[in-house]
Amino acid sequence: MSAFRQSIGTFALVLPLTLFLGVFFIWPLLTVLEQAVSDPVVSQNLPRTTAAISTWNRNSEPSDEMQIALVEDLKSIDDDQNLGEVVRRLNSAQPGFRTLMRKTVAAVEGSAEPTKLGEVDSRWNDPSFWRAIAEATYPYTDRNLLAAVDLQHDASGAIVAMPAGESANQAILLRTFTVAAVVTVATCLIGLPYAMLIAASSGWRRQLLLVAVLLPLWTSLLVRTAAWYILLQDKGLINSFLMSLGLISDPLPLLFNRTGVIIAMTHVLLPFMVLPIYSVLIAIPRNLMPAAASLGARPIRAFLQILLPLTLRGIASGGLLVFMAALGYYITPALIGGPKDQMISSVIAFYTTGSANWGMAGALGIVLLAATIVFYGVYSRLSTKTAGA
Repeated sequence: MSAFRQSIGTFALVLPLTLFLGVFFIWPLLTVLEQAVSDPVVSQNLPRTTAAISTWNRNSEPSDEMQIALVEDLKSIDDDQNLGEVVRRLNSAQPGFRTLMRKTVAAVEGSAEPTKLGEVDSRWNDPSFWRAIAEATYPYTDRNLLAAVDLQHDASGAIVAMPAGESANQAILLRTFTVAAVVTVATCLIGLPYAMLIAASSGWRRQLLLVAVLLPLWTSLLVRTAAWYILLQDKGLINSFLMSLGLISDPLPLLFNRTGVIIAMTHVLLPFMVLPIYSVLIAIPRNLMPAAASLGARPIRAFLQILLPLTLRGIASGGLLVFMAALGYYITPALIGGPKDQMISSVIAFYTTGSANWGMAGALGIVLLAATIVFYGVYSRLSTKTAGA
């Protein structure tokens, strides 16, 4: 009985955390996944067409049964919003559907007898338009996931690359990973010496250095980004200072380009690199470096062979935190960067607020989530090997 009561008590302690993770983490992830692969618009609004087109071989001419079913479905749609969603879905698969459906709806509206669609518009005799309808009748699709990495299905169903210029998701993803990697390296180059300086200090000096790191975390991200917007201007503090020293004659282009984005993101994410490294450094005995010096090792050699290997776990933890945080940055590239510096988060924001395409937004979010999981798995594997060694 006592063991049972202990199990109940343990379960009661874990239950709030489990509910929190389920409601605020797992459920949103499942919702995003469903949005990315769910495609019920056509099957729900064109049920007769869905049934009639299921037996079509997708190569022959569209049958009269399919055309009659589509006419009846178009007549039965009494909500313009539903019709608009159907048209938007079909037009994304086959350009030209928007004008075709507008012309067809106007022709069949109010008609008591089924209309021969080929007489309304000759494009209805083209099997490619009917193939687009057939593909859209499936309630689940991988179209959004493939489009997130610039892939698509061809007429035979094989996965091929999208035509050049039709989508740029791969280029934007590569840009996102590149910027995140550069920011991670920059924070490491700045954060490692700074963390060593904090660990080597004591008393009020250490507290002051720690406050300098923690202070940005207590300030809003939007405020910090706006501050860099002011500092990086042609007449901002940085260019004015450099010009007053005579180091430059013309202002450096630091705003609305990749340089400004990296500078601002490095400053914002620097604490996430410094603190993990510092937490590892304070656990390292201070007598290791003097001992290496007493044995004849020069400072650089002692650092590379003793201190740096012991600090790698902190560097890896900080690098993982900075890289994963940089992947999803939106405000800083939007305010500091130019059109060619926007990251994948800007594209996700466009699909959610600009075009209301939740499927593509969810697919791009899943790509970012998958990349994060892969990098975390690599980090876990490396940290396990380091601990075992």
